[in-house]
Amino acid sequence: MGIGIGTGIGRDDRNVLLLYVLTRAGIWATDYCVRWLFAEDRRARDVQPAPTSWAQWDWWHYLHIAQSGYFPDGRGPWTDDWDNREAFFPGFPLVLRAVHVVVPDWTVAGLLVSFVSGAVAVLALARIARLHSPGTEGALGQRAVLFFLLSPCAVFLAAGYTESLFLALALPAWLAARRGAWPLAGILACLATGVRVSGLFLAAAVAVHFVADTDLREQWRSIPWIALPALPPALYTWFLHAYTGDWMAWNHAQERGWYRDFHAPWETWQNTWQAAFGHTQTTGYAVMFQAELLTMVVGLLLVGMLLRRRRWPEAVYVALSLWALGTSYWYTSVPRATLLWWPMWVLLAAWSLRRPWVQSAYLCVAAPLSTVLAVAFLSGRWAG
Repeated sequence: MGIGIGTGIGRDDRNVLLLYVLTRAGIWATDYCVRWLFAEDRRARDVQPAPTSWAQWDWWHYLHIAQSGYFPDGRGPWTDDWDNREAFFPGFPLVLRAVHVVVPDWTVAGLLVSFVSGAVAVLALARIARLHSPGTEGALGQRAVLFFLLSPCAVFLAAGYTESLFLALALPAWLAARRGAWPLAGILACLATGVRVSGLFLAAAVAVHFVADTDLREQWRSIPWIALPALPPALYTWFLHAYTGDWMAWNHAQERGWYRDFHAPWETWQNTWQAAFGHTQTTGYAVMFQAELLTMVVGLLLVGMLLRRRRWPEAVYVALSLWALGTSYWYTSVPRATLLWWPMWVLLAAWSLRRPWVQSAYLCVAAPLSTVLAVAFLSGRWAG
């Protein structure tokens, strides 16, 4: 847990970890209630085992990759009923397969990966916040972690998804970059890029920080470390081409499975608005599209605030994320992406320290939404 975030666990770190464990207990309690209150058969006398409710949606793609690889038995995009699993980077399935060696239950193995990764991520987030405002004596870090762990989509930090593992690599990478440890930053960003394509956005932020804050004549030997995160996507592209003959196989899988073909940003907004308010979708999907629209506005405001504060690297990171999510047929997974926008949690926490009412307002809104979306995911009603 010390890699990339420093050595030793102090009092502030222990307080952060306590917050983390308490919120995990809250999510597991929510899972328990969901299994008893939302059984598929309303006449059921018993409930399904605890891990069952976590096996939802994208989890099946990660599981199938970990179990049988990307193109088992000669199947692929050229066969009927293909699941487009090549849209998912190999980092999480590889870690999942490794943990499964000692944890026989696949779902429990995925939950364990996220649990440990999440602990690393919150420690790194707290330390990034302390760098933002050193005089707060840990209060800013704890506040940022609290807001992060109670955010509306926080359930995905506990699920067997990529968010926690990515953050466990990306946040220490950014922390290392802030401290000028460029080889460590490059290695961690490289590993993060193997987990999610968002690692490329992180790599861009690290590169901007490197150019803006260092003397290139003295630090030119660090340039290869800054370029290192491009290696996993390049290798993965080569691997997919070797099997499919298509250099754009990843993009085409995204297009087939999730409508991620390129559209102008205004077209994407219009299509999402129609899905949210045009009565073309069922109510469950419509409300998720409404959340997508709202979150896109929040992201744009965040970029504007970062630019105003001249936080160029962080602005590049969030802006690239918004561009990738905002140029598909419609918005998909923008609320989940907020978990990866660490500058938002730091700025929100800093604002709440100056204006105490901000904390109360945030918690009164975010905590109920977090519970509702956790119930939606755990009961199989999530979309987006």
